[in-house]
Amino acid sequence: MANKLNNLEDLFKHELKDLYSAETQILDALPKMVEKASNPDLKKAFEHHLEETKNQKQRLEEVCKKLEMDPKGETCKAMQGIIKEAQDMLKEDADPEVMDAALIAEAQRVEHYEIAGYGTVCTFAERLGYTDIKNKLAETLDEEKNADQKLSTVSKNVNAKAEASH
Repeated sequence: MANKLNNLEDLFKHELKDLYSAETQILDALPKMVEKASNPDLKKAFEHHLEETKNQKQRLEEVCKKLEMDPKGETCKAMQGIIKEAQDMLKEDADPEVMDAALIAEAQRVEHYEIAGYGTVCTFAERLGYTDIKNKLAETLDEEKNADQKLSTVSKNVNAKAEASH
């Protein structure tokens, strides 16, 4: 049974574990998306974000160590669902340009979930007086926003090609 959430600190730690689970799942899923992408800019964006995600997971480990907590123990069911949808999409029979557009859509769902999650833990950290931790988590929040923006930029070219596809 899950631990009782008695206060904001408990909820904050719960959310950190959820994000840790999400990052771990993303690290497993991203290489498959890199492999499936045909657009070189998209492939590069995924590869870059894979490296960022490794750093984000490490950053969460550092935050949890400071809070004297184990980041493991939660399963982010939302990310499981988002990744399951992406995996299903990877199995579709699609022109490469259309698949790239689909991959961007799936990746942006991941980014938007992470933006929401990191925004929340930043707010909680600030409220709880964890300024250093808030700043560390804000680095990841900025990276997630940048990744989303990069995907939006790449999508303009990819979507035009997908539209012109057979």
